[in-house]
Order: sequence, then C-alpha cells, then structure tokens
Amino acid sequence: MPDTKQAMLDGMSEADWKALLATETWVFDLDNTLYPQRCNLFAQIDRKMGDFISRFLGIDYDEARVIQKRYFKEHGTTLNGLMHHHDMAPKEFLDFVHDIDYSPVLQDDRLDKALEELPGRKIVFTNGTVDHAKATLAQLGIGGHFDAIFDIVASNYIPKPNPEPYAALIKAYDIDPSKAVMVEDMAKNLKEPARLGMTTVWVRTSEEWSSMGSEGGHVHHITDDLSDWLHALVHGDYGL
Repeated sequence: MPDTKQAMLDGMSEADWKALLATETWVFDLDNTLYPQRCNLFAQIDRKMGDFISRFLGIDYDEARVIQKRYFKEHGTTLNGLMHHHDMAPKEFLDFVHDIDYSPVLQDDRLDKALEELPGRKIVFTNGTVDHAKATLAQLGIGGHFDAIFDIVASNYIPKPNPEPYAALIKAYDIDPSKAVMVEDMAKNLKEPARLGMTTVWVRTSEEWSSMGSEGGHVHHITDDLSDWLHALVHGDYGL
C-alpha cells in the first residue's frame, strides 16, 4: 500500500488538495469506479447484453455481439443504440442485463472510511439503473454515504457522455459545477463535466474504453485506485 503523504503529493499541489477538500458535491460513476475493475461485473453484463440482442433480434450470438459493440461505440451505450435503431422499450433490457451475481464485489472498509471522512454531499451518476447501483453499493458496504442515485432512467435514457444527462443532473440537485468533482473510469465521460467547470478525477483501468478520449486538459487528476486516492486525500499532511 502506498505511503499516504506521498500518494497525495505526487502530481498534486497544496492548492489542489485544499480545493478538493472544499468540494460541495462529489459525483461518482459506479461501475469500475466505486469498485475495482478486477471484480469484473461488466463481463456478466456484457454476456447478458449479447444474449438479449440475440433473442430480441432473432440472430445468432456472434452477430449479436457485433451489433452490441457497434451500438456501444456509436451511441454511448448498447441500450441507446437498440432504442434508436429498433424502437426497443428499455425496461426489459435493463432488468435482464442487471440480473447478475454481485458476490465478486467485496466489502471495502477502506473506501467506506474515506467516504465517511470526505466532506461534501455524494451522488452516484450511472448509465445503469438505481437497482443495480443499490445492489453494488450494498455489496461494498458504502450505500449510506450517498445522498442520491441519478441513473439512466432519470436521464431519460440518454447516456453519458452526451451533454443532456449532465445538465439534468445539475438541475435535479442544484449543483454548482465550480464546486463539484466528477469521478469516472471512462476518460471521455469527463469532457463535459470539465467543460461545465467541474474538477475531474479519472479512475484509470486496463479496459480499452477507459482511456478513450483521455487526451486534452479535461482530466485533472488520475488514480489507479480510488480507495487509496480518497484515503490519501482526506489524510493528506502538508503540515498545516
């Protein structure tokens, strides 16, 4: 485990540290952000999306997978592509793909403690559903720290990184972007919050889509481990 003070000092100024601790609203993505990528929940969801498309369109699984990946790249989520191209009602799809085994997600006492000590209100902002978020947060043991969950239904099924759901989130919870932080594992999903004036934190993973769109000044802070980063943040020591 990295030394706490060193973890804070690497690439972060004292002014940055103070600004982060003065944050009014923390907005956290869910999947591969609040739990580590190694839990691999998305592998289950990914498989179920292929199964659903195969059944829904009456095609074989391999063909369904091609469509699934194309829609993800072109529309931000596979769901959005299915709705756009096939006028699909979303509820059955969302219920089916999130009917998964959550046991790979383990309780994270370090993250629980860091969130408890982190000033500011905390909101989950996910392209998944409220039920999926609640199940995941319960497994992690951190659900009590969040004031709200803003999901794909609340965003009228328009996914990140489209601008509309960010605007809807800000309006729904009266967020001042200049006093907010957005934490995400997909760098491209940080472009809009940075444009709006939020501070951004990229939770980098080895997934191909994590680094897509990482070039440019919209990524302000980078970590490979959110628990360690938050723990270092709240326990930073600048001799103040």
